[in-house]
Amino acid sequence: MKFTPLHDRVLVRRVEQDEKTAGGIIIPDTAKEKPSEGLIVSAGSGARREDGTIMPLDVKAGDQVLFGKWSGTEVMVDGEDLLIMKESDLLGIIDAPKKK
Repeated sequence: MKFTPLHDRVLVRRVEQDEKTAGGIIIPDTAKEKPSEGLIVSAGSGARREDGTIMPLDVKAGDQVLFGKWSGTEVMVDGEDLLIMKESDLLGIIDAPKKK
């Protein structure tokens, strides 16, 4: 199934954090916080201004983003837990170096 968010909304897949601390301590699932980083799966066409023109979004599919802990609405798409949120709920784009 293909899902495309409307207007200024984006579909985000959470990016899981490491299961170990820097000191090597393994963090159990019950103590983990929900990740606040994600990958944009798809994005809407943009917000509509009062004059009717569409203002395109600053993010696109494939961008890694940072968002608030309680942002978005959790949905299940093709058996995968994803988040739908407005672009304004995003805090920024993470410009991570490419892994080799």
